Amino acid sequence: MAGSPHDRARPAAGGSFSLADCAAAPFLFDADWTHPIDPRFVHLRAYRARLLARPSSARVVDEARPFASTSRSARPTATEPPPGAKPMTDPAALVPAAELAARNRLRFPNESDAYRRARQALLAEEIELRRHIERVAEMRRALPPGGAVTGDYRFEGTQGPVDFAGLFGDKQTLVVYSWMFGPQRARPCPMCTSLLSAWDGEARDIGQRVALAVVARSPIDRLTAFARERGWRHLRLYSDLDGAYSRDYFAVDAQGGDGDQAAFNVFTRRDGVIRHFWSGEMGFETADPGQDPRGAPDLMPLWTVLDCTPEGRGTDWYPSLDYA
Repeated sequence: MAGSPHDRARPAAGGSFSLADCAAAPFLFDADWTHPIDPRFVHLRAYRARLLARPSSARVVDEARPFASTSRSARPTATEPPPGAKPMTDPAALVPAAELAARNRLRFPNESDAYRRARQALLAEEIELRRHIERVAEMRRALPPGGAVTGDYRFEGTQGPVDFAGLFGDKQTLVVYSWMFGPQRARPCPMCTSLLSAWDGEARDIGQRVALAVVARSPIDRLTAFARERGWRHLRLYSDLDGAYSRDYFAVDAQGGDGDQAAFNVFTRRDGVIRHFWSGEMGFETADPGQDPRGAPDLMPLWTVLDCTPEGRGTDWYPSLDYA
């Protein structure tokens, strides 16, 4: 079964469930927990999901769940949280994704049996994806304290000059997006602008939890003029007056040039000390073949929507500032 990413997700011994399938179910259940099956093996993963979705398999897993905390099949976590951090969710304590998928009763008009089998297998993968996103978020929240912010960073906002601490307002966490709109640019980056257009609608909601600031190296009058052109109403825009913040936090060309780089940084203010908490660090060096460099989860709602369509993101289209 595991010899090729293109192996079929069918019963191992033909068209009906057999002893071979009965033997494969516990093996694949334990194997994926101890060493996750490579996502390239789409059909093998789908076969495992189908086996575990059978009522008999689901019942065995459910009855074993009280013993999950001592089971050797629990998948190990990548890192240990620092002292005092909230423990990460134990994957072995969760209902198997295939079992949750089997509870789904949605059926759409005129769908085929083949469609439903494939959709149920995909649903199990989507549940696993959701869980992996949460595991990564838990690891991010458990990071040790980052470096202290010691630079004398100065900005100009719509209300006048402000220092770095002033960007926090009354919040203890600050999110800073570095917008690629430096003084050398005639117009801002279309990709950054597409992202910020979506965030403008969410800015007031985000502001209930954390502070959000958008920083660029162009003068504030230039930034606000474009914001009016774009119809932005809620984003807090700031000009990095001498570019010091942008240089220190990787929003300019790392090779020493004057080019802009998009950057997404999170900072905390605890007990009077401002520290760097996290930054997106996925770039060209970490991109997979055939894909643009991007983070995970992707910050752009645009791509989330397109990922749900048959066309997907495509390889020859990007947002524009204007459409004829």
